[in-house]
Amino acid sequence: MLSGSISVVLYFINTVFWFVPILIGSFLKLIPIKLWQTAVSWVIDGCASNWITVNNLNQSLFSRTKFTITGLDDLSTKEWYLVISNHQSWVDILALQRVFNREIPFLKFFLKKELIWVPFLGIAWWALDFPFMRRYSKSFLAKNPHLKGKDLETTKKACEKFRFKPVSVMNFIEGTRVTERKLANSPYQHLIAPKAGGIAFVLSAMGTHLTKMIDVTIYYPQGIPTYWDFVRGKVKEIKIHVDTMPISEIFDSGVFSNESLSDPKKRAVFQQWLNSRWEAKDQRLSQFAQLDKPS
Repeated sequence: MLSGSISVVLYFINTVFWFVPILIGSFLKLIPIKLWQTAVSWVIDGCASNWITVNNLNQSLFSRTKFTITGLDDLSTKEWYLVISNHQSWVDILALQRVFNREIPFLKFFLKKELIWVPFLGIAWWALDFPFMRRYSKSFLAKNPHLKGKDLETTKKACEKFRFKPVSVMNFIEGTRVTERKLANSPYQHLIAPKAGGIAFVLSAMGTHLTKMIDVTIYYPQGIPTYWDFVRGKVKEIKIHVDTMPISEIFDSGVFSNESLSDPKKRAVFQQWLNSRWEAKDQRLSQFAQLDKPS
């Protein structure tokens, strides 16, 4: 209990410590000089990576979780990545940050455009180059058909900055965390069905900028933990498997194209491809579980 409380306090102090220069950098980045903004972006990303490095030290001191990782080869901070993963707990994010920190560019998430107005955090996310997207609902487009495709066009323009600066975009394509109730209605044993919409939007907006896709499988041998379980050292081991493939394989094979968002047949092909990856991921999780059974 005491070690967990100390760990949480240290997480908080570390976050405040690095948030201050990131916030200052975000205001400096408002100066509309492209070269200046690019330089400030690199500095801010460095601050974010240092934040994760100190968090990892905190974990080594108090959580002492063993990370068993396979497939972590041929990664680079100079590549452009799309990262997908199964999602079970808030611990997933800490685990992903720990595994990929300084191995690939700082992980970023697509955020709804409205979140840019969140006090302090909005401008920090903007300064960290988190891509903001605007998605119009079907009912809105039915009333405003002239805006069809405008959301994707706006997001593509926002992602132009990544032509010159490597990035890793993270997407939990199940759309939510796994629970027992959700698993009861799932076609998989350990996962819930992947949703094609979010990842299709990312590929449509950034496909020409991305070079590789990283598919991560996270497994907790002791069962799905809470954040509190992790910080107080109750999570003894986390197993992570990493599959990496060129983005070009997705496009060149015909699995995905820029029409996949609007063409029902192409969406169905892409969904089928995602389902096949999730079937393989489900089998891998079953293998992990089988290996952990007492003999």
